[in-house]
Amino acid sequence: MLRLTWVQPEDLLGHELRQARQDGREPSAIAARWKAAGGAEAPIRAGASAEPATRYLRQLAEDLLDELADLPSRLADDEPTDLASIRARCPAWPSPAPAALTRSALEAAWLGRAVGCLLGKPVEKLPLEAIRELARRSGNWPLRTYFTAKGVPADLLAAHPWNRRSAATSLAENIDGMPEDDDLNYPLLNLLLLQRHGRDFSTADVARLWLDELPAGRTFTAERLAYRNLLKGLEPPRTARHRNPFREWIGALIRADVHGWTNPGDPAAAAAQAHRDATLTHTANGVYAAMFTAAVIAQAAVTPDVHACLSTGLTVIPPASRLAGAITHAIGLARRHDDFDTVVDELHATHAGTHHWVHAIPNTALVAAALTHAHGDFTGSVSRAVGGGWDTDSNGATTGSIAALLTGSPERLPDHWTAPLKNRLATSVADFNGVGFDTLAHLTHREAARP
Repeated sequence: MLRLTWVQPEDLLGHELRQARQDGREPSAIAARWKAAGGAEAPIRAGASAEPATRYLRQLAEDLLDELADLPSRLADDEPTDLASIRARCPAWPSPAPAALTRSALEAAWLGRAVGCLLGKPVEKLPLEAIRELARRSGNWPLRTYFTAKGVPADLLAAHPWNRRSAATSLAENIDGMPEDDDLNYPLLNLLLLQRHGRDFSTADVARLWLDELPAGRTFTAERLAYRNLLKGLEPPRTARHRNPFREWIGALIRADVHGWTNPGDPAAAAAQAHRDATLTHTANGVYAAMFTAAVIAQAAVTPDVHACLSTGLTVIPPASRLAGAITHAIGLARRHDDFDTVVDELHATHAGTHHWVHAIPNTALVAAALTHAHGDFTGSVSRAVGGGWDTDSNGATTGSIAALLTGSPERLPDHWTAPLKNRLATSVADFNGVGFDTLAHLTHREAARP
């Protein structure tokens, strides 16, 4: 039986109940109705429950999703989604100081994104202790290189198997170029977006590009639901809100890098560009995560100080938002503790039971903590981000992109990370399959230089 992930109403309802509790709505009465009818909790890690719901329960889930969407939020004033309201709440909105990024720096950033993603792929969805133990048993903790099955006891692998889609292409003994991943597909799409529409693209342009170039089966969570909403005839920004409980998850964040790379020295412009992209699929903190990341990357073009870059990122998101609070808390932990495992344990304790492992808030906080604790060092940053669990490949990709950009050159990235990539990226996006990172740097540089 085909169980399409991330779209079944009976599975979405549990996620929307959690989202409502997080964003200041009061869902208890609706939750009680769902439970009384026999409705289940949302799947913990999978995108769909094992068995389909009855026709009655599915219809009830659809009705309750719409009722939840109409509930008022007590956080609405502090967490707007439209750009004008976001800017009005950001007293330190940054001024532009336009700069230029070299092709060399951009190649490093693309490579860093791929390396971090590849490091995190085999342990995606695994619990924190399993990640630590798998690395320890192969003599690779703290992480210094890619995961391997060599030396890992069979019983441990049986208890905590590698991500089934990734193990064949992302363990050290199996890597042969960069395999396809949505963490690289979306930057490629945004490169296409700029080539076709320039910096003044609209959210509708993003939507049309996806329908033309992005296979529906390569979308997940918020992106899959926004895609479905487009096919139903809905238009942005409603595509982000309609029956989409994943609108504050990590999807918009992983699309943000190109917006930073093409606005060097202008974090405000990078954030605004990321906002137009993100609002196709996300709201509030899901959008802020993309804006924060784009601004950090734009600032990294003009300063090698990762701490200053992170501070700049905070200036483009509402200071009273949950994301701003989580990032500030994570940076504070990273500054106070010498042992990063302690930082991670405290972050997991803070967010356990509240956020899904793909939610933007804990994952962005972990990225900020990893970069802070490692002072932007490449290996230190990606190893901390991936070793911290949650959405390991996405966190590794974003952290790797930022830390590699700070180095300014691919030659400054350790060879044991970059050599296995063989300057080759697999993807299902347009004509990019097999493209080299040097070519991507050239194309990105051209868009960054375009008026």
